[in-house]
Amino acid sequence: MIQSKNPATEEVLKSFKEISNEELEKKVSLASKAFESWKKASFKERARLMRKLGSYLRAHTEDLSRLQMLEMGKTIKSGPAGILKCADLCDYYADNAESILTNEKLNTNKKEQYVEFDPLGIILAVMPWNFPFWQVYRYAVPALMSGNVGLLKHASNVPQCAEAIEESFRASGFPEGVFQNLFLSSSRVAGLIRDSRISAVTLTGSEKAGSEVASVAGSEIKKVVLELGGSDPFVVFADADIAKASKFAVLSRLQNNVGQSCISAKRFIVEESIKDKFIKVVVDELSKLFIGDPSDKNTDIGPLATEQILLDVEKQVEKSVSLGAKIVYGGKRKFEKGHFYMPTVMTNIKKGMPVYDEEVFGPVVPIITFKNEIEAIQIANDTRYGLGASIFTSDVKKAKRIIPQIDAGNVCVNDMVKSDPRAPFGGIKKSGYGRELGSYGIKEFVNIKNVYFG
Repeated sequence: MIQSKNPATEEVLKSFKEISNEELEKKVSLASKAFESWKKASFKERARLMRKLGSYLRAHTEDLSRLQMLEMGKTIKSGPAGILKCADLCDYYADNAESILTNEKLNTNKKEQYVEFDPLGIILAVMPWNFPFWQVYRYAVPALMSGNVGLLKHASNVPQCAEAIEESFRASGFPEGVFQNLFLSSSRVAGLIRDSRISAVTLTGSEKAGSEVASVAGSEIKKVVLELGGSDPFVVFADADIAKASKFAVLSRLQNNVGQSCISAKRFIVEESIKDKFIKVVVDELSKLFIGDPSDKNTDIGPLATEQILLDVEKQVEKSVSLGAKIVYGGKRKFEKGHFYMPTVMTNIKKGMPVYDEEVFGPVVPIITFKNEIEAIQIANDTRYGLGASIFTSDVKKAKRIIPQIDAGNVCVNDMVKSDPRAPFGGIKKSGYGRELGSYGIKEFVNIKNVYFG
């Protein structure tokens, strides 16, 4: 049984039965059949439907925002921006997919030579709960615009969102079978990957889940794109605008409802001389935020999505304190009921502590100090992850000198890490491989075919 549960009230909202093997076979067969016709559809036709999908998302922004608030606790006032971003994604690929995937002429000694980009087939997506709409559309939109079809295995705690996503494609006029949701347990994913009709897999989620999916896909020689965890460094130099850096520190750490984002800043690496000032401003900013019912438009911070995430954050903070970390602000649950945890600022952070070594998927701000540029870079790279990084400094030359030395797929200066439909997104090291979004993302699931005439 798959359950939809409200993390603010702990109430079970709705239950869904997992699909049977017979139903799964029907859906995969339907997807396979749909691909044979969808791959022949013109870019003009695909773009027409994709623009309709964008319009549908804009028209249903309020309802979809409420749905993700109910299932994963995202505040109602922050929800619409994410839905509208999905709509913008639809427009971007509707406008640009054809030009990105047009045949690329090569200047060789052949009579004619070019590269063409052909769709692969059925792309299976294993998606997380933290951005229940954005994560799915950012895979599905480019995959479908390039002529592939999609099957979705969504996180088990956002089944109503998964259902709503399938309905959005159906209501926008996409042919039957081009995009389908599967109410499927994680234990059955490996068997589905092994199905010869599945051409490739994309997963956004934990390092453990990525490793398991990649192992199965690798054994079947199938393409995989992985976007996994992050422990993003947020480096603040003494010459930075401290007020601006502090503002972005809070926004980044708490983005997506108390920091449940792979690209939230998670390690705050601050030059020693400004540590006290930085902490003061951050604590002042945090103290202004209202924690409570995510359906209240005045609420800034809602609950963590599940009880297990709450327990994990508590354990990581408590273990770090036992190893010498100090809590400056927060460090406890907010209410007896619901998965609420206070934003927490910690100092005296050392390697070996969970808040230094691990990805903390909650509102914890560990402050790590450095003395010079070399040490700042060393600490920033001292993680098994490599998704994003932020650098705050008024010295542009310094920033450009540091950027090539940072092990990350996304680096921003004087801003927080965020994704953009027009730019490639992904990581290195244990944060995964492959790219989503932009021109690079849409080419992940195509056959890059070399063609020439003698």
